[in-house]
Amino acid sequence: METLALSAVDGRNGARILRLNGPLTLRTLFEFQDLARRENSAPLILDLTDVPFMDSAGLGAILGLYASSQRKQHPFALAGICARVRTLFAVARIDGLLPTYVSAEDAEAAIGAS
Repeated sequence: METLALSAVDGRNGARILRLNGPLTLRTLFEFQDLARRENSAPLILDLTDVPFMDSAGLGAILGLYASSQRKQHPFALAGICARVRTLFAVARIDGLLPTYVSAEDAEAAIGAS
């Protein structure tokens, strides 16, 4: 069975970092969506370093969170995206849309500089 572990930590620059561990799929996204909605009041970084894959439902959840952050004018970033997830982004033609960084630390530095 697929499981997704979630944790939220405060970054050094005031950003909230959500760390995901496991696949982000239709079966695992509801807890993610609940947490993400509660945490969407500050700059937000999704650390996907330990996400081996996601499906279209997971992608939709991330796009919804991105749109919500944009409406609220809060910085948003993704970090640690694996090759398989990058391929999904390319196939969906959104690979240039979302701000992405190699690590959560790089995303924090970028958000702090903006």
